Amino acid sequence: MTRATSLLILAAFLLITTACSTVLPGERGLMFRSSGLDKEPLKEGSYWKAPWNEIYFYNVRWQTYAEKVDAWSADDVQVDIKAAIVLRPIPEEVYYLALSVGRQYYSQIVQPEFVAAVRQVVATYPALMVGEKSAEISQKAQTVVQERLKDRHLAIQSVTIADVDLPKLVLTALEQTQAQKQQKEQKEFELLLAGKDAEIARARAESQAKVQETINRTLTPEYLRYKLYDSQTSKMVVLPDNLKLPLVINPGEQQSAQPQSLSGK
Repeated sequence: MTRATSLLILAAFLLITTACSTVLPGERGLMFRSSGLDKEPLKEGSYWKAPWNEIYFYNVRWQTYAEKVDAWSADDVQVDIKAAIVLRPIPEEVYYLALSVGRQYYSQIVQPEFVAAVRQVVATYPALMVGEKSAEISQKAQTVVQERLKDRHLAIQSVTIADVDLPKLVLTALEQTQAQKQQKEQKEFELLLAGKDAEIARARAESQAKVQETINRTLTPEYLRYKLYDSQTSKMVVLPDNLKLPLVINPGEQQSAQPQSLSGK
């Protein structure tokens, strides 16, 4: 094989390898020719092209980008936040994305708008509420980002506030607030128990008062004398004026008998 033949074979091999490009799954390609950029995106597959043409590849899978955001709360406390955004180019619109921004779309348009949106929403919450309301803040930040990136040929799937770091002073205040809340709840519980105990005691006193009132109303002197006389075990001692000794009468046994002297007379 001559040197010229070897060179021809090598040139043909290079031509074949460089003339074929493959668009992988999850990608879109844009063919750039001498006449300009083709408007129709290339879907996954292999494509032949002239050596002087070029294919630009765009990843259209959902991608996650994370940022550390230093934001200021509504009460002027700096809050450090770890936020993430999930997005992708709209596959059918990569041509317009290429014309307006290019493949560096995240750093050029998404990142600044994303950070600004998180700061804007956090600024409406007190520092102590940022962590507690992270889901709500995430949803609002996503709405703001979508509005800011409207017609920029990007789809936003979600915005997430992953972590919130508060200053030590704020954390101390939070712990004190929680402790005070627990003390308040404990005191309210004790007051509730005390109220129930007082209610029980009041009901018991009222019941006893009603019983006593009934007794006082029922046990008249006449009734008590009658019950005493009617009792089988009670005895009466009579001290007559004309005798020296007392007489004892058992009303239950001798109600009709004549009084007898204790001396037998």
